[in-house]
Amino acid sequence: MTVSLYDRYFVCWTQETAKRLRGGGRLTEADIEHVAEEIEGMGKRDRRAAFSRSAVLVAHLLKWKHQPNKRSRSWSANIQLQRTRLIRVVEESPSLRSYIGENRMAISSDGAIQAQAETGLELPEDCAFTFSEALDPEFLP
Repeated sequence: MTVSLYDRYFVCWTQETAKRLRGGGRLTEADIEHVAEEIEGMGKRDRRAAFSRSAVLVAHLLKWKHQPNKRSRSWSANIQLQRTRLIRVVEESPSLRSYIGENRMAISSDGAIQAQAETGLELPEDCAFTFSEALDPEFLP
């Protein structure tokens, strides 16, 4: 069995393939399939990052809302950090804004599960604030 450059030395494969593409070189059928897989993987990675960052932000906002006696500057700073990181992800791939909107309920649910696990409180799975509110630096529920 022959192990391909892609399977054995991925980083080397990426460099060689990019060099071939830029130089007008030909790709094998296997390389074309691998390029397609990697492009799809990039989109999936970006969606996972947007989903995860959104859920973490929701969790922090829910904890802020339901635990007013535990609010602190570091907690507020953490909310702002999550907002900033999520904004960067969406700015790099604007289509993720609609992906987040389409998955709002699942994101809210994951955020509530995380917040419940961290606080022991029963929290609603629908966070009751919008994506725009969550990203607004002035918004705190």
